[in-house]
Amino acid sequence: MGEQVRATLRGLLHVLPAPGAHRVALRAGISVLVPLLAVLAAGRPGWTTYAVFGAFTSLYGRNHVHLSRAAMQASAGAALTGSVVLGVLVGALPSRVWVAVPVAAAVAVLGAVLATAQDWHPPGPLFLVFAFGAVASAPHVVSDVPVAAALAGLSALFSLLVGNVSSVLRRQRSRPARLAHVRSWQPVRYALAVVFAGSAATAVGIGHPYWAMVAAIAPLSAEGVTAQLVRAAHRILGTLLGLLTSAVLLAPALSPYATVLVVAVLQIVTELLVGRNYGLALLFITPMALLMGQLAVARPPGQLLYDRGVETVIGAGVGGLVVLWEPWLRARIGAGGRER
Repeated sequence: MGEQVRATLRGLLHVLPAPGAHRVALRAGISVLVPLLAVLAAGRPGWTTYAVFGAFTSLYGRNHVHLSRAAMQASAGAALTGSVVLGVLVGALPSRVWVAVPVAAAVAVLGAVLATAQDWHPPGPLFLVFAFGAVASAPHVVSDVPVAAALAGLSALFSLLVGNVSSVLRRQRSRPARLAHVRSWQPVRYALAVVFAGSAATAVGIGHPYWAMVAAIAPLSAEGVTAQLVRAAHRILGTLLGLLTSAVLLAPALSPYATVLVVAVLQIVTELLVGRNYGLALLFITPMALLMGQLAVARPPGQLLYDRGVETVIGAGVGGLVVLWEPWLRARIGAGGRER
């Protein structure tokens, strides 16, 4: 245990190389900027949530090229669009707050299976749960479904085009997709993390309980116990420090167009850093998430900062406990050596 703690502490400050991050960052920034500007130009700031989650398609396949990246982004974009639509449907229910927790767990399970089977990068269902939870947290009507599906789908398609045009022009060779076997315990731990974190945050009445769910599953996609514990610690420490940068950016009450430009810049910086040190990237992920929410529905900054901090501690704490509990879980469900 002592060695595990020392390894985790060393990992907190470790900075990894991230070759090609500038290309990923530029694609991500463009993919977020253009759909959000289009929504604002249409006079519909409330639709920005639909568009931005479709734009997250650009984050997938950073280490792949041409058809391999296109295939991965196509499947991720379709899954993100489906998560947005499901969020609208749950958001239309009168009891959406509590219904969202088990549905988010189902999204996590299905997303984990799909991500593992298709070897997604970034791995895991984090962005699917984020998309579903953010959309479901706001009230909707069923008639919002066509708009949500169209905006998320078109934004995903635009991201796919941006992410692959350079590969086509440069005629890069495809890297074959690698199909992987899904270990039976992987989806279970994602579901448990979502249920425990989401239930705790909802029960205590904190706003945005999906932040706790996202923070809970964030550590689980890393490889190895040490990396997972480092990711959980990064999530807490990086977010708490990121609240300072968030306070600075929220204070001026930027106009919608200025906010979109800042969000695009934060997305670029995030992609430059996330592969190097996750905790450092959270200094920019945190204000980006808060500013995106402000585009759709403005809320008092002080309450947002408090909610984000508390829910991240709850969620990442749950995620860390699931990591430590995993050996017992794997033995309990018959995983380990009997996995195929």
